[in-house]
Amino acid sequence: MSHRALGSHQKTGKKTAAACGPKPTPAAAPSLPATPPAPEKKENVAYCPPPDELDDSVPNLKHLGGAKSDKWNLFLCNQVLNAAWYHRNNTEKERADQHTAILGFLAGVNPKDALEGMMAAQLFASHAAAMECYRRAMLPEQTAEGRHTNLAQAAKLTRANAAQMEALARHRGKGQQKVIVEHVHVYPGQAIVGQVTPRGDLRRLLKTSVCLLG
Repeated sequence: MSHRALGSHQKTGKKTAAACGPKPTPAAAPSLPATPPAPEKKENVAYCPPPDELDDSVPNLKHLGGAKSDKWNLFLCNQVLNAAWYHRNNTEKERADQHTAILGFLAGVNPKDALEGMMAAQLFASHAAAMECYRRAMLPEQTAEGRHTNLAQAAKLTRANAAQMEALARHRGKGQQKVIVEHVHVYPGQAIVGQVTPRGDLRRLLKTSVCLLG
């Protein structure tokens, strides 16, 4: 092999070695600002609903609980359902029918706000408790003392139920009272107040409540 051929081979080898060398490292891209961390979710913090003037939601259970928050309405319905007495041998259908009947009572009261919803719930609770006391008092194996105790408790619950109905009526009337004003005749120089007897002697007239003003 000639020296020229050898030199040519060496030059080729240098080129091959240069081609196989490490590639240059590209310039680093400018660093972006770090993404701000998401706000921590606080636990055990209740959500406070907005006031009525800022709340445009339409609750589905307002006719049962009276409130604009369906969470409250559902909570109240569960309280009422738990206040009822259920026979231990009830089937699923019988229990569902009983639930429907209880919720039908709330819908019949049709509370207009949360306070009326509470009153409706207490109306059912006192009624259910009174009827349970009446039921226990009438058991065939009930003792005389047990019958007397249950009837006394039922009477108290019945009075409480009547007071709750009265409170609901007052709340719905917003405290308005009906005042009847009878006619009072006032003549020039005198006013007559009390019972007036147009006929009779002077003694009967003196017994009436007559005030003369003038």
